[in-house]
This record gives sequence, C-alpha cells and structure tokens, in this order.
Amino acid sequence: MRSFALKTVALALFTIVFTSYDVPKGWVIAGSKPDYYEMGIDYGSGHNGKNAATIRSIKKEIKGFGTLMQNFAADKYKGKRLKLTGYLKAKEVDSWAGLWMRIDGDKETLPDGKRRTKTIFLDNMFNRAIKGTVDYTKCEIVLDVPDSAANIAYGALLAGTGQIWFDRIQFEVVGNETPVTTSSLQGPTNLDFEK
Repeated sequence: MRSFALKTVALALFTIVFTSYDVPKGWVIAGSKPDYYEMGIDYGSGHNGKNAATIRSIKKEIKGFGTLMQNFAADKYKGKRLKLTGYLKAKEVDSWAGLWMRIDGDKETLPDGKRRTKTIFLDNMFNRAIKGTVDYTKCEIVLDVPDSAANIAYGALLAGTGQIWFDRIQFEVVGNETPVTTSSLQGPTNLDFEK
C-alpha cells in the first residue's frame, strides 16, 4: 500500500512539473519541430510582472525550431514602414532565438503545380540572435510593407533547446529615417563580397 501511495505522489508531481501551458488566444503553434516544445502563457513572468508567452524545449536535442505566431492582413500598412517591438528573455538557449516578422505577397504557383505564399521580406533576428541566458532585452524589427503585400506574419522562435519568454509586443508605423533591419529577398546582393 505504501509503495502505491509513493507512486501516486510521484505521478502527481510529474504531472504538475510537466503540465503544458495555455496557448494564448489568437496565437498559433508552428515551426519545423513544434512537437518538441511546450508553448503558451507563463503567468506573472513578464517583463513588467504581468504575463508573458513562453517557448520551452522538451527534448534533449533538437535540430529545428518552434514558434508561437500570428498573421494579419497587410491592407492598412501597405506603402508604410512597420516596426515590431518586444521584449525577449532567454534561459540556456543552446542555438538561437529571436522575434521575427515576415511580409508575404500573394500565393504563387510553382512548376509542380503546388501553391505557396511568396515571401517579400523576412527578419528573424538571426544576425543578432539571442543566445545563452539573457534577461529581458528590447528587440526591434523594421520592415517595409510594399503595395504588393497581402499578409504580415510575426512571432518569437526558439531554435534548439532552452526556454524563452516574450511580451510587450507592439507595432508602430515609422518614417523612412528609421532604417529597415533586413533587405529584400527578391534579388541578388553583394556579388563582389565587399560588404
């Protein structure tokens, strides 16, 4: 009987420790390995003491990433420069993490007949990634939204193992004096390797 009681207590503790998070309303779990992560709301762990979203690896080794994301129509931002701001915290991130924003065009048909969304601009902070253990850090992404844009996707991602928290996500239209944080994917650049 005592053995059964100990097993029941151990199972209860295991359940408490490994209970998944509540997915925030309006957000979607995605990525190349979404099942390798727990994602959702971590109550009271935000930059300002309120709630934050979190992505936490649940496998010992991961070659891929998980993201918590949203999409919205680009209509009201066409022809404008859009800045995404948020705060990101990391714990034992072995590969990299960051906020990301992508400007999508209409769907295009590939030679095999499949359709895919055309990416116009993307910044996932790879060139200024968050790594290791870092307290809340302000992150910014600035992208142009051309007239051909149809959709804006954004979120936070964790590649590899560790845990991240993010909150205080805001969007703001900025002027051309604010530089973009990435360049177009539509044409070749730096062919002479001078940059």
